[in-house]
Amino acid sequence: MQPVGVDAASEDRREAISRTITLGFATDPVARWVWPDPAKYFEVQPQFVDAFGGNGFAHGSVYETACRRAAAMWLPPEVEPDSERMMLLAAQSVAPERLEEIGAFMAQMENYHPEAPCWYLPMIAADPFATGQGLGAALMKHALAVVDETGLPAYLESSNPRNISLYERHGFAVMGEIQAGTSPVMVPMYRAARG
Repeated sequence: MQPVGVDAASEDRREAISRTITLGFATDPVARWVWPDPAKYFEVQPQFVDAFGGNGFAHGSVYETACRRAAAMWLPPEVEPDSERMMLLAAQSVAPERLEEIGAFMAQMENYHPEAPCWYLPMIAADPFATGQGLGAALMKHALAVVDETGLPAYLESSNPRNISLYERHGFAVMGEIQAGTSPVMVPMYRAARG
């Protein structure tokens, strides 16, 4: 198998990457629990993706495969998602009676997030027509080499159980489970500092 090239994505790729990740999350249990209606999902998810991981563009920590079929949005230590925008998007697009349950779910996410400085992976995804080609593994290997140069740990939440083994192969360990009301289970995972 040919090695998969990975590069830091430039700002002009922001919209394309948000759309790639949106496509990759189209069958994600948590994303579709939040927006089960397909039209609403495809309307809101690209904006949510950008709010969740887009702050990585300014730090060169959003990566894309050379084929442009997969991407990962990493946030370096001290760089946060745009939580205010994420909450506004939820408030505007989710039925009011569901907001409390979704808020409880997000609060659990916050409780697991490490307090000490670490790298955070909000989102990684591939075009469904490109899965099984090693794109996710190449993105993880590339980003974790950068992470390891800093000597810091890394953290993520797996919203799809199929991806847990990929993360475990790259040194992440399960910390517990996040679940609220009717939500699917999300799995927070931590990778200790290397070197």
